[in-house]
Amino acid sequence: MASVAQLRAFHAVATAGGYSQAAREMAISQSALSGQVRQLEAISGVVLFERGPRGVTLTADGEALYAVTSKLFAALSEAGRMLKTPVAEGGRLRLASDGTVHSLPILDALRRRRPNLVFSIQLHNSDTVIEQIIQYRADVGITAQLPTDERFHVRPLTTMTVGVFMPADHPWAGRTAIKVRDLEGMPFVLRERGSRTRQVFEQALADHGVALGEVMEVSTREGVRETVAAGFGLGAVADLEFGYDTRLRFVPLADAAAPINEYVVCLDERRRIPIIADFFGCAEGAFAPRPVRPLPGAGRQGLGISGENCAPAGPRSVS
Repeated sequence: MASVAQLRAFHAVATAGGYSQAAREMAISQSALSGQVRQLEAISGVVLFERGPRGVTLTADGEALYAVTSKLFAALSEAGRMLKTPVAEGGRLRLASDGTVHSLPILDALRRRRPNLVFSIQLHNSDTVIEQIIQYRADVGITAQLPTDERFHVRPLTTMTVGVFMPADHPWAGRTAIKVRDLEGMPFVLRERGSRTRQVFEQALADHGVALGEVMEVSTREGVRETVAAGFGLGAVADLEFGYDTRLRFVPLADAAAPINEYVVCLDERRRIPIIADFFGCAEGAFAPRPVRPLPGAGRQGLGISGENCAPAGPRSVS
């Protein structure tokens, strides 16, 4: 039977993507770590890693085991926190989010409730936020991608509209609105695919039969902002996420029909953990005035929730 030490060694290598990094993180020798993994493979009779010159990759059996060990060590970590860290001490929370504009007000409220809260924020595109929750690398997420996985517990947070932004000296900077057809042939700087803002923006273009000019793809929101400020093209952004930058101007798209809805998500099996439940409660208080709008033509069957249930109310699970 596999030991916890062997499973922990396997999990560390799978997470780090290699033996040397995993050994450093565990503060043990690489040979000892490798020995534990070899013993696990010998006991189980399966190969867990494909070894190459640039590190290791999981085999199909390794992927299956990693899904199990992710749950195992997340549960052990939660048990340790519950036993050692009273609510009065604050607790620890790992948040994965598609931006800080929604995260920080919630964390501020949570920190007032838990003065000694320790937290980390991982910033990803909407799709990756979902992956981080599934892989137990984050406790709770904020994402514009509504999960379809029945394992998720979801609460609608707020809604945004998409617009374009540009340098302050651009000829369009003084406009109060822009129509989608005005964007025909214009150069743009866009986030990588997987960004919900990009998905909604490109859907608006498709709905109006508009083709952009040259498109430059940049992997981060900050990178897009700097590239637009440097004059390489226009950018697409949600209104609440634009922020304030004297170099740039935001102009809404008057006829982009689809909203960008934001959701707070976690695994349903973990929603009753006190610190996660508190996060959901603080989210409701922080964003209650601005309800989520349903997507055009999407009701209970399209979104899993109906329009009248989109305003922040009680927690629910997607089913």
